[in-house]
Amino acid sequence: MRLIFLLALLIAAPLSAQLVEPAPSEEPQPTPTQTIAATQGAGDDERIANRISGIFAALPAFEQVSVEVNEGVVSLAGTVPAEDDVARAEEIASRVAGVVTVENGLERDVSLAAGTAGLTSLADRWSDLVRMLPLIAVALLVWAAIVLLGYLIAGLGSLWHRIAPNGFLAELIASAIRFIAVVGGLVIALDMIGATALLGAVLGGAGVIGLALGFAMRETVENYVASLMLSLRQPFRANDHVLIDDLEGRVIRLTSRATVLMTLDGNHLRIPNGQVFKAVITNYTRNPQRRFEFDLGVDADDDARAARKLGRDTLAGLDFVLADPPPEARIIEVGDSNVVIRFLGWIDQGQTDWWKAQTIAIPAVKTALEDAGFGLPEPIYRLRFDPRSASVPFESGTASAEAKPRDGQPTKPVRQITVTEADEDVRPTDEIAQMVDAERREGGSEQEKDLLDQSRPVE
Repeated sequence: MRLIFLLALLIAAPLSAQLVEPAPSEEPQPTPTQTIAATQGAGDDERIANRISGIFAALPAFEQVSVEVNEGVVSLAGTVPAEDDVARAEEIASRVAGVVTVENGLERDVSLAAGTAGLTSLADRWSDLVRMLPLIAVALLVWAAIVLLGYLIAGLGSLWHRIAPNGFLAELIASAIRFIAVVGGLVIALDMIGATALLGAVLGGAGVIGLALGFAMRETVENYVASLMLSLRQPFRANDHVLIDDLEGRVIRLTSRATVLMTLDGNHLRIPNGQVFKAVITNYTRNPQRRFEFDLGVDADDDARAARKLGRDTLAGLDFVLADPPPEARIIEVGDSNVVIRFLGWIDQGQTDWWKAQTIAIPAVKTALEDAGFGLPEPIYRLRFDPRSASVPFESGTASAEAKPRDGQPTKPVRQITVTEADEDVRPTDEIAQMVDAERREGGSEQEKDLLDQSRPVE
């Protein structure tokens, strides 16, 4: 057993030594720097100078460069055509074996001879352009063919009018096809002649110009897009009586830039489509039934409910007021000296003018209330005067609320005026609608630009 134990110890000792032995360091070893030889062989400087001069002689840009070598130090002098050639010469010289360092004394040649070399280069480029003329001609023919094909496709008006929901969108599709054909043909032509740099410049310039125009013509683009959306939505028809925000009139036409109205006093009103698209639009023509309303105040001591019923029955008795929906009367507030009642009635705009109906209904209800003994008082104010203020020239006794006639002058009688059936005519007046129809018929070329389509449903 002891012998076995000793053998085990002998075997385990080297293993434990390997485990305890520290791992080698993983830190990167420093790169040994290139050392300069303490001595230099005979003829090394001449060998280095000849080698660099031979290289420069093979390069036209370094024809005017002189090379001197002393103890491995290269000195460059002379002129080069371009600024980049200065660093290039130093980099070439430093790569020759045995060179310790480079003293770069090169300068760019700005003499007239250098300009003559530039003219020679320009002449070479002109010669290259002349040799490329056949290829340029072929590229132009390809571009013209692509443009012609694009215009032919865009000219299929009947096809785009069948595909697009309206004529405005069809014209927009045709314009987009023409633009794509022109730009796409130009890109292909430039790529054929290898003018990739010019192609990038054209596309980049087009992007910058498009961005600048987008900011400069933001409102114009907004109106154009709004015209497209309005032509798709069709919020009104021609000759509709509309209220756009606070602008009221009848619609003449919808163009690609503005909505043209005729106001109720016969004037033309042009509203930019960007404003129309964002506005609140009230269309009075869409629903033939329209309600009118007015307020009357009865004396606070009278029975407001009885006045309400009498006024409602009076409205119901008018021929032009519809029975369905029936007229209404609502007590809305108690004033300083009266109770305010709001009367409401419905009419058919195809048979009755809204303003005429209201004009006849107000005196009819007022007369009915007064004949029934209801008072329609005006506001009453109580004045209190400070004793220190100036005296008020009241007559002796209490002041009368009514003006007294002067002595010897009778009160002026009220002249009786006869109301005829023509005055009670409530048929709708359509002089503005007739003006709009006449202008649309005589619109000429502008009529063709109308984006309102009677065949499409109204939104």
